[in-house]
Amino acid sequence: MTGFPRYAIYYAAERGSTLDRFGAELLGYDAWTGEDLPFPQGATEAVPDWRELTSDPRKYGFHATLKAPFALADGKPEAELLAACAAFAAEPRAIPAFRPVVDSISGFIAVIPGQRSEPLERLAADCVAAFDSFRAELTARDRARRNPDRLSARQRAHLDRWGYPYVMEEFRFHMTLTGRLEDARRRDVLAMLRQRFAATGIDSLSVDRIALFRQDAAEARFRIIGDWALRPAS
Repeated sequence: MTGFPRYAIYYAAERGSTLDRFGAELLGYDAWTGEDLPFPQGATEAVPDWRELTSDPRKYGFHATLKAPFALADGKPEAELLAACAAFAAEPRAIPAFRPVVDSISGFIAVIPGQRSEPLERLAADCVAAFDSFRAELTARDRARRNPDRLSARQRAHLDRWGYPYVMEEFRFHMTLTGRLEDARRRDVLAMLRQRFAATGIDSLSVDRIALFRQDAAEARFRIIGDWALRPAS
């Protein structure tokens, strides 16, 4: 089994921002504090099994994956990873910005870009490569859990090279709000979440920061242990 703690480099909206509160309250979990949150008014009335539908994303907190969870390689302490995150954020770069929408992706519902963003794809690829030296190699069991026989040849190659199949050309930015839903359920849940997202007034999302999340045990939730604003290119 993968060693613990595990770490991940995610995008997390600024603490206390409208987007942060939107996602954290819908998931019923605040990754900044590690505390449970009450669901927003009307959510469980509209979807009685909302707690069950959000159980998977609740474990990870409201985020978008940039570098998927990994155990630290031998000789790589947490303090060094924290320093590397700060150094990465300090490098000048184009800050991705796009119009966010709520839509279905691979059977679950998430906040995703309304259009392709090359700076976003570049940021994600840079994160994958920049932090890979901190990642312990996948065990045979870890690799098997990814069901490599169900992946494309390119996804398998990414799994073996980077420890995760959905990177580089396979990357799709998403801030997950539900687990996988059957087609018959998805339409009504999607309509409810779109209505709630529209009420926030958020019409632009800048991926202007990275956060380091840590999971201490297999059944533990991820928590944010550091975040850094990205330095915009002049």
